[in-house]
Amino acid sequence: MAIQTISIDEKKDLLLTSSPQSPSQPVNSKREQWSKKIEFILACIGYSVGLGNVWRFPYLCYESGGGAFLIPFFIMLFLCAVPLLYMELAVGQYTRRGPIQAMGMICPLLKGSGVATVVISFFLCTYYNVIMTWDLFYMVNTFRSELPWFHCRENDSRCQESVWTNSSMNASSLSEGVRAPSEDYFINRVLERSDGLEHPGGMRWELFGLLIFAWILVYLCIFKGVRVTGKIVYFTALFPYVVLLILLVRGCTLPGASLGIDYFIKPRWELLLQPTVWVNAAAQNFNSLGVAFGSLIAMASYNKFDNNIVKDVLSVFIADAFTSIIAGFAIFSVLGHIAFTQNKDITNVVTDGPGLVFVVYPEVFRSMPAPQLWAFLFFFMILCLGIDSQFAMVEVVITTIQDSFGPLVKKYLKRKEALVAVVCFISFLCGLPNITQGGIYFFKLIDKFAAGVSLMYIAFFEVIAIVWIYGAGRLADNVEEMTGARPHKVIVFCWYFLSPLLILAIWIFSMIQYEPVKYGDNYTYPDWGQALGWIIGLLSIGAIPLYAVHAVYQAKGETLFQKFKASLRSTLTSDHALMVRRQQAEDDEQKEKKEQLEQQEQQEAKADDDQPSVLISRL
Repeated sequence: MAIQTISIDEKKDLLLTSSPQSPSQPVNSKREQWSKKIEFILACIGYSVGLGNVWRFPYLCYESGGGAFLIPFFIMLFLCAVPLLYMELAVGQYTRRGPIQAMGMICPLLKGSGVATVVISFFLCTYYNVIMTWDLFYMVNTFRSELPWFHCRENDSRCQESVWTNSSMNASSLSEGVRAPSEDYFINRVLERSDGLEHPGGMRWELFGLLIFAWILVYLCIFKGVRVTGKIVYFTALFPYVVLLILLVRGCTLPGASLGIDYFIKPRWELLLQPTVWVNAAAQNFNSLGVAFGSLIAMASYNKFDNNIVKDVLSVFIADAFTSIIAGFAIFSVLGHIAFTQNKDITNVVTDGPGLVFVVYPEVFRSMPAPQLWAFLFFFMILCLGIDSQFAMVEVVITTIQDSFGPLVKKYLKRKEALVAVVCFISFLCGLPNITQGGIYFFKLIDKFAAGVSLMYIAFFEVIAIVWIYGAGRLADNVEEMTGARPHKVIVFCWYFLSPLLILAIWIFSMIQYEPVKYGDNYTYPDWGQALGWIIGLLSIGAIPLYAVHAVYQAKGETLFQKFKASLRSTLTSDHALMVRRQQAEDDEQKEKKEQLEQQEQQEAKADDDQPSVLISRL
């Protein structure tokens, strides 16, 4: 009988497959885990702290009562956003699944809410990288001897540098189509904007190349899984704070900075009586922390089962709120300087969204020494803020595919790297309409309908499934099984009552206030464009009723009512926690054996290297 030798790599594979699993054990037993707790926290902070903190919160604060807005902001943060952040992290960590499988285990009837969050994340990641593409375009152009958005292009009658530099310019001249150099640069050089959605124009090939580069960056951040992503977030999550603090110090020393800060924090108490202010406060917290996008559930599913969730929640929401306030001071100090130098009222320069990042803010570099350096740091900060959120959204899609079609992925794609490449490539293709000459109109359409219209609808049914059907008390029991301590009674109370009611109020109020989408003040989308937007929104919203019908059809029971009751029951068993702990112990043991084999392999390789080769002896 011949003796068969087994290599070190084969021994590793045997160790990972030799322990048989009983049917009661978790399906995805070899699930990845974060190397360190701090990496998960930084990943969550990087995901939550994004562009909305820089270009949305300061504007909302100004519009909604200045310093008085901080009162409803923090009330909504504690009563709505923090409990829901806690809820999603707990669900992901306990089920060890992405949003679709997690919601299917919690409440099969409303599994569609998990599907809807993945659809939203997919739409977002297809156009969010377009913002990174614009940002890269500006970054590349900071290496010029003079920043190109400081001056008008030749033979451009609509652009006048006096819009920024001459106080004699008035609102009437601006309404006639006269643009500042930075606005003209963004519209005519970066976007080459057409006249509307019905005029898509040609492809912007410079943006095409940069979009490829942006997706390569995302791929390199996530292709090896959360263990590599956890190392990258040390830089991408922390570096923006360095730049933001530098810009804050510099902004506060500019002439007129106090004018902007005064507008930012000066309380207008009468506005607190308006329901819009409270809705804006809740919506800002909701969107900023990223609840109902699926990313928090997906990232928490890679945690250790006994991870302390409370510390994660505290770290994330404190970092998010702190960043919003610091960004507000940094942004408004600069806007005050612009208003001061132009002899304008600050209301004429305050804006939000891409207009703030790519039109208003770049103008401040004109008055700074070494403007190229300041501009590069600013746009690099925007890149770091965006890419954290971007790879978190892509990770939702990848986690969902692995959880749902794991055997097929292993059969046809073999490795996770190939799956990540496929997802990034498809997302890249879906993002191409955004970088045509009419792409900004399509971008606005997706931004409005992919998440803006449907988010609260999806969040409401997700919360109903978890805290009312599955049960907030039962979820509190699950947290105690994992960590040894139940959530505070205030958190459970918010789960049961305040959070669902606040979400419902925001949803209803947003529907009442709905207006047809527009781009700027002058362009109204055609009817077919509005219809296209609703189709995009329905692709996520429609998953909830469709999966509900499917769940009832598949449920056990002789009558429709019996099937309906069965579809409400969670598939999580009473011994779920025990099985997960047992499996985690086995995985840890296998991991330790694998590391020992790797050390043995390295020692053998080192011993081989120490033997002098013939070539070395000749040299």
